[in-house]
Amino acid sequence: MSEALWLLRDFLDSGGWVLWTILCFTIVLWTLMVERLWYLWRIFPKRSAGLQNRWLRRTDHSSAAARHIREAWLSVARQRLNRFMPMIRVLIAMCPLLGLLGTVSGMIQVFDVLSISGTGNPRAMAAGVSRATVPTMAGMVIAISGLFCLARLDAASRLAMQRLTDRLRHE
Repeated sequence: MSEALWLLRDFLDSGGWVLWTILCFTIVLWTLMVERLWYLWRIFPKRSAGLQNRWLRRTDHSSAAARHIREAWLSVARQRLNRFMPMIRVLIAMCPLLGLLGTVSGMIQVFDVLSISGTGNPRAMAAGVSRATVPTMAGMVIAISGLFCLARLDAASRLAMQRLTDRLRHE
């Protein structure tokens, strides 16, 4: 385990401070997505069943007041279901941009080496090129995997909301 942590640290160091920033964004991103999955699979079904029971206990389902109550309940459920989704979208969008920032900072390092030593130090240039490409790759991998999970979360949330809306139908 210790060797794996050292390898991870070496990988993160190869991308510089930008790769460490991408790691922090990734931890926050996946924490929020796991929380949303937990809410969707464990908590929302219980709340949905509770709303359905409250709706069925009502005697009035068709008056204007009942429709407003139903819409208010659905609105609160939708807000709770979509909580953190805008933040998840922002984090996914930021990962490739941070990767691009890593590319720019790595290329600046390459140009610094070229300005100091000319083209005679390929090892120093390679370190800069590595520092330029690793964050870009990491940012893209995180963004693509995040987009996949986000699409699944969106689809599951829409389906759960549609089912709740159907259960609280007008009679």
